[in-house]
Amino acid sequence: MADSSILTGQYVHIEQTAASIGDRIVAQIIDWVMMLAYECLSVWIVVETNTEGVWVILLFLLFPILFYTLLMEVFNHGQSVGKMVVNTRVVKVDGSTPTLGAYLLRWLLFLIDGPITSCMGIIPIAMTRNHQRLGDLAAGTMVIKQQNYKKIQVSLDDYDYLLKNYTPRYPQAADLSLEQVETISRTLANARPEFAPHVAQLAQKVQQKLGIDRSEGLQQGNGMTGLSADQAFLSRILRDYQYYALEEI
Repeated sequence: MADSSILTGQYVHIEQTAASIGDRIVAQIIDWVMMLAYECLSVWIVVETNTEGVWVILLFLLFPILFYTLLMEVFNHGQSVGKMVVNTRVVKVDGSTPTLGAYLLRWLLFLIDGPITSCMGIIPIAMTRNHQRLGDLAAGTMVIKQQNYKKIQVSLDDYDYLLKNYTPRYPQAADLSLEQVETISRTLANARPEFAPHVAQLAQKVQQKLGIDRSEGLQQGNGMTGLSADQAFLSRILRDYQYYALEEI
């Protein structure tokens, strides 16, 4: 199975495993059996009740089968009955919940992946890293194993803010974007003496963007020996950001 590692906007790594070809085939077969059973039952009811009319055929025989996958995934968190049985679901490649447009696009392209091309959609599933059919590639989605979806892997050794006595100082840090956090991290990682002006410039920009008064932090002391005031400030911002990110989980 292919593993997909995601770095979320909360600066947390999530490991998710793409559903195998076998899982997807089994899920599809189960869905087809469900639809066939529904169709047989509906036909029997229509015949037994002598119900006639085009709208009856459309509402009870055609529409439920046509929109089954779309409606199930939209209203059942990315799972049809078949996906529930094999414990898989549809998510965005970044791990988020697909939008209605994404569900609609992958549903429309199922005709190309399945009936129109005699199920040739299995080829891109086999060849792509995340086992995506054309509909998934177009919609930016993938089918994953459900038990891996909520497996959030955080290294406690890397985050000293996880100590029970850690108290965040700058709640504004939670407003940073992932790109901004990565910029701060890279700057601190390369904070050699010759880069001191760059560190100071970045610290000033962060302070202005978040509207932070650094005087209070300086009075309290940074608690980080061996670091300049600017480095200590940016390090504290990172820790506070990560602290508030984990609070949201």
